[in-house]
Order: sequence, then structure tokens, then C-alpha cells
Amino acid sequence: MTGELTLSGRVLPVGGIKEKILAARRAGVKTVILPKQNEKNLEDIPDYIKKEMDFIFVEHIQEVLDLALPS
Repeated sequence: MTGELTLSGRVLPVGGIKEKILAARRAGVKTVILPKQNEKNLEDIPDYIKKEMDFIFVEHIQEVLDLALPS
């Protein structure tokens, strides 16, 4: 996992989305949690990769925790 947060828990956009997604795919990752503000970066990802992976966009750290660490 990689990313940046504010002290209040807002998830900030990050760089290198295409490279991170391609690396996740090579590692066998099927679901990727990304900052909402990076949603536009999915335009750079080939359609065949977008079809085999799930992308979830979040704005707050609580969303990330709920997804990554279900109770």
C-alpha cells in the first residue's frame, strides 16, 4: 500500500498510478484501492487490464480501513 493522508484522515492523490497498477497486476493483485482524486489516471491504463482488476476510489482513511481490514 502506498499513499498520503492529511492529519484529519483525507486521502491525498499520489503519482505513478500507472506503474503501481502494472506492478500490482504482476504481483497477482485483483483489487486496488486508490485516492478518489486519482480516478482520472485510469485513462492511462489499457482496457484489458481494467477489465481484470477492480478499482475502488476513496476519500477518507476510514474507507481504506473498512475495505482493507474488514471486521
